[in-house]
Amino acid sequence: MPSYRAPLKDMAFVLNDVLRLEKYANLEGFAEATPDLVAAVLEEGAKFCENELQPLNLPGDMEGCTRHPDGSVTTPKGFKEAYRKFVEGGWPGLTMPTEYGGQGLPHVVGFAFEEMMISANLSFAMYPGLTAGAVAALHATASDEIKNTYLPKMVEGVWSGTMNLTEPHCGTDLGLIRTKAVPDDDGSYAITGTKIFISAGEHDLTENIIHLVLAKLPDAPEGTKGISLFVVPKFLVNPDGSLGERNAVTCGAIEEKMGIHANSTCVLNYDGAKGWIVGEPNDGLKNMFIMMNAARLGVGMQGLALSEVAYQNAAAYARERLQGRALSGPKNPDAKADPIIVHPDVRRMLMDARAFNEAARALAYWGGLMVDLTYKAESEEERGTADDIVSLLTPVIKGVFTDLGYLNATQSQQVWGGHGYIRESGMEQFVRDARITMIYEGTNGIQALDLVGRKLGQNNGRALQAFFRIVGDFIKEHGDGEMAAFSEPLAAALKDLQAATMWLMEHGRKNPEDAGAAAVDYMHLMGLVALGHMWGQMAKAALDRLADGSGDRAFYENKLKTGRYFMRRILPETATRLAKLRTGAEPLMALDADAF
Repeated sequence: MPSYRAPLKDMAFVLNDVLRLEKYANLEGFAEATPDLVAAVLEEGAKFCENELQPLNLPGDMEGCTRHPDGSVTTPKGFKEAYRKFVEGGWPGLTMPTEYGGQGLPHVVGFAFEEMMISANLSFAMYPGLTAGAVAALHATASDEIKNTYLPKMVEGVWSGTMNLTEPHCGTDLGLIRTKAVPDDDGSYAITGTKIFISAGEHDLTENIIHLVLAKLPDAPEGTKGISLFVVPKFLVNPDGSLGERNAVTCGAIEEKMGIHANSTCVLNYDGAKGWIVGEPNDGLKNMFIMMNAARLGVGMQGLALSEVAYQNAAAYARERLQGRALSGPKNPDAKADPIIVHPDVRRMLMDARAFNEAARALAYWGGLMVDLTYKAESEEERGTADDIVSLLTPVIKGVFTDLGYLNATQSQQVWGGHGYIRESGMEQFVRDARITMIYEGTNGIQALDLVGRKLGQNNGRALQAFFRIVGDFIKEHGDGEMAAFSEPLAAALKDLQAATMWLMEHGRKNPEDAGAAAVDYMHLMGLVALGHMWGQMAKAALDRLADGSGDRAFYENKLKTGRYFMRRILPETATRLAKLRTGAEPLMALDADAF
């Protein structure tokens, strides 16, 4: 059976030594987030995830969700009880707005708890994860009446939320949606249409499910400019806040899918369901993007979290499994074989995952901090820079984290050999669950196109220039002594990224297909630089702690060893990515379509 232990020491290192959250104690929500409080929150969160959620992961995957003849859906055994404890513990409101009953802690702290939940049980974590995104969208764009009606119960966790975009005939191209919204005399709208792939679309965990639905008004313009956003509850809400009659939205089927079996991915049929518009007419896509961007960061976290739990189980197995002898001679002479962790190729797979996990955690939490600073930083300039960084790195975190998370899950399965292919080990579930992260909330190819086609040139390249400046300043400030082993490879990688940017500026404008062909390599190149920058920051923090003699010396020395592995074995891939993207579109587009 698989296991999971929250990496609390690593989390504390990133939050306290690398990001140094105490620097922001003057900002709203951060004053309460003292190191002692954050440690207590995460310790309790770890107990909940390890003891309540992780034991349900494998059996929940085997059982899956069940749709009944009346269209209702039940989650696997144990999920409803675990969700009740989740709500009783106050976990849904951890980072939610205080005016609606939330605790208002910084998002960066919430990111750490979210990582634990996903590692322990991705399918379970998706239910509250989608609710958090729905709360963010409503909080930013809905009327006070809608917010007061729905947010308190959603923040409490007794109501949940969903995101309804995809239809049978269209996914990414939302301009093709056919769901209609016809105005009624009472100010509501009658929503009619079919939505597919709706995660947590119907279940038994909460009293009500609040659907955010994209639809078109009768006089809407063509394409994406004619999309509006509507809030459509499963049960109508009476003026006193109690639940009324069932709305005309039903689960037509549960999708039979490769992974995340314990999350109810539904076909939802709207048959004149009563809904209310969120924001202005035809602004739906813009308003829904608030939820989509939150979801994309969350999916990036899924890539990291699955990589972490898969790595933990692979490392444990490699220390115990006896097979063959070390190439340099027996390491376990009293037994007939050595543990497989002595073999260099097993080490390669484990180190690839470990080096990614530790840097990705730092980058994800830094992204969470930037989300906080977007709203809470003292100056307009700081808020603007933070918002630019979040916008630039969201497709990178989603795309690169999930690509590498899936790769690391697969390599961790490989460490187990044939036993990793057997269901009871749990390794094949990590692989199946990780696969969807590369697809939903915008496939990784779409993330790359978003980065290259929209984010790089946005505001005359302001976000990219800020990122270059942040990384470049770090290299200049920390180029000597033991830090040279980190700053010099990072400088070479940054140079590759800048060269790739110049190539895109020169060729992408002339031939859009050159930009499209280069997009994925560019996204990964930027991801490598961002991860390398995090390793530089972690190395500096570890060296500082070693110099002052505080803390666990072995922990900081191992941090440096892992960082040097990343710098020497992984970061040089930027040169390969640069060489590939410079070949342009011609090799990709040379074959005629009918030759495939």
